[in-house]
Amino acid sequence: QVQLAESGGGLVQAGGSLRLSCAASERLFSTYIMGWFRQAPGKEREFVAAIRWSGGPTYYADAVKGRFTISRDSARNRNMVYLQMNSLKPEDTAVYYCAAGPSSLPTAQVMGAPGYDHWGQGTQVTVSS
Repeated sequence: QVQLAESGGGLVQAGGSLRLSCAASERLFSTYIMGWFRQAPGKEREFVAAIRWSGGPTYYADAVKGRFTISRDSARNRNMVYLQMNSLKPEDTAVYYCAAGPSSLPTAQVMGAPGYDHWGQGTQVTVSS
């Protein structure tokens, strides 16, 4: 069972940056795709970014493309995924969730929450104007 824990959220002014981290409870070989999703009050959970653990393509929602960068640290005994968020906007305010899904997840399903089996508890990001 993979357990995920997010950290790094907080309050930041518009135009600022934050780096979110996601720690996984077991070594992730090449068996997962890792994603970030977010949910604002009164809205559905939406895809932000994803990366295949084995290395390879990254995926971004249009709303964050060019501003956010997803990366992972697969060094020995480290199971970390990061989301670097730059040029933050008030509309980026949400609870951000880390998620893990099977590496076989088809590209067409990467941006859908149902494709992910494991979720963290979320970390709040608030961007003030």
